[in-house]
Amino acid sequence: MRILLIGVNGEIGKILQPELSKNHEIISAGRNSGDFRIDLSDTNSIEKLFKEIKQIDACICIAGDCYTGDILSLDEEKLNIGIKNKLLGQVNLVLIGQHYLNNNGSFTFTSGKMGDKPIKNNIAKAIVNGGINSFVLAASLELERGIRINVISPAKVSDIPVDDLINAYLKSIETTANGEIIKVNY
Repeated sequence: MRILLIGVNGEIGKILQPELSKNHEIISAGRNSGDFRIDLSDTNSIEKLFKEIKQIDACICIAGDCYTGDILSLDEEKLNIGIKNKLLGQVNLVLIGQHYLNNNGSFTFTSGKMGDKPIKNNIAKAIVNGGINSFVLAASLELERGIRINVISPAKVSDIPVDDLINAYLKSIETTANGEIIKVNY
């Protein structure tokens, strides 16, 4: 399988890339690293990436910035960091990428525990992760050509057994799962 992996230099990317490359061809992309550059907050950058890379079977996104801080420090500008990068970035990967992904391909996104179980000082993450989860549930009902979409919602990565995290992403790309929020070690 030919997999576009976005966010290779992040914590999850450093775990996934070597594992996935054992059985799949990985094309890596990131803001500052990887085979290709992408700015998730820029639709032109997303379109350019999909035009440059051909024959993609799966797109996995494990990238996207988000603000952490209490409600007194939160304002629209800080909230928009996560909305523009992580939420709309992943949404736009589908809106644009669905036209380039191979038939029966898949999108796998990453949200996080805060979408379901927020803790103090993480309102922006709760909004963004919850939005990603809702988008995946809705988009799975409408994607055509057999294209599937799922989201991995992990707890704090340092608290998750590596195999559980890897298996969640493998479930999304290697099975027929569609429209699932795959929770990892809540």
